[in-house]
Amino acid sequence: MDIDKLLKILEKTGGIEINNLIIKADELIINVPTGYIKMPLTQKVKQKMAEEEIIIKEVPEMDFELPIEKYPGRIREVQFGKPKSEGGRGVVVKVGGQRALYRFEEPYPNPPVVTFDIFDIPLHNLPKPVKQYFEDVMEDPCEWAKKCVKEFEADMITIHHISTDPKIKDTSPREAAKLMEDLMQAVKVPFVIGGSGNPDKDPLVLAACAEVCEGDRCLLASANLELDYKKIVDAAMKYDHNVLAWSIMDPNMAKELNRKLISAGLDPNRIVMDPTTCALGYGIEFSINAMTRLRLSGLKGDELVNMPMSSGTTNANGAREAWMKKEEWGPREYRLPLWEITTGLTMLLSGVDMFMMLNPIAVKTLKEIGRTLTSKFGDVKVKLNNYDWIIA
Repeated sequence: MDIDKLLKILEKTGGIEINNLIIKADELIINVPTGYIKMPLTQKVKQKMAEEEIIIKEVPEMDFELPIEKYPGRIREVQFGKPKSEGGRGVVVKVGGQRALYRFEEPYPNPPVVTFDIFDIPLHNLPKPVKQYFEDVMEDPCEWAKKCVKEFEADMITIHHISTDPKIKDTSPREAAKLMEDLMQAVKVPFVIGGSGNPDKDPLVLAACAEVCEGDRCLLASANLELDYKKIVDAAMKYDHNVLAWSIMDPNMAKELNRKLISAGLDPNRIVMDPTTCALGYGIEFSINAMTRLRLSGLKGDELVNMPMSSGTTNANGAREAWMKKEEWGPREYRLPLWEITTGLTMLLSGVDMFMMLNPIAVKTLKEIGRTLTSKFGDVKVKLNNYDWIIA
């Protein structure tokens, strides 16, 4: 056969099979490719491989320096609650105060704070793996708050006055304020006071609640550009409270909102930012982007965004992958806390200081890991104890 014709066939087909080939030549040179040759693993080959001595060379020691960044600015420290000597109820919680983005650069002065979400009326559409913890107290917000503090070690409580929405019960601001008085008697931890999300009603509700909570610095949640934020600012300054500045995932919008709140008379040391939290798998990368940019800008000295940040981590419970009953996804009692834990830890690494959460298991895990942020890098290791719930 003409060798040129053979080569052309090889180029087109990639290979040929020749049977009954007889080669007559004075010298035969066979070129073997230098790549990997697949060898059949016969029993004899396997035995030979098992007898071969495997030598693992020690990895030589190398000099390594942590990439520590020094920042010209710092994050403001915001206080909730007051000591009894200042007319408060004795429990004080602080967030912020960082001078670095990461713990290995500099330990955080304050650990992350978890505030448990509760509601002024029973929320029967809570996922079952969460509802099972609170079914016995959902009819009474005061008992709900007590359980969060006594059994689950809540740092703070977030009360959502959802019944004040005109489309739900249209509860009056006065009734919301009366509930706040009862809650202040029930537990000693500071409060985040939320409305229903109705832009017309919320400023009235928050102002009424701020008045009865005077003397125990709370967080009014929240002020945004879609409602009368000046009324909320006035109430915060008159009755000595802080304000949660809520914006969509846009650092420029968060900065603009802070500018307007300060122009309206709010002390910048009373602001906690909430740039919106998306759950794992539901745009969490946008939250990471916004929060990290805000934190870095604050550390670099931007006085309009050097405030602590809050995360509505509870949003993770709304992800269908977290609560939907689907056998191939695994048990919901595992998925739900894991979804909230992963969302919370992601926000923690993005610079968030305060976490509004719902699942007791997720809260416990986040708090244990979060405590390490106040220690020098390498001094404290997280001990993952009592996590039998995650082992199928």
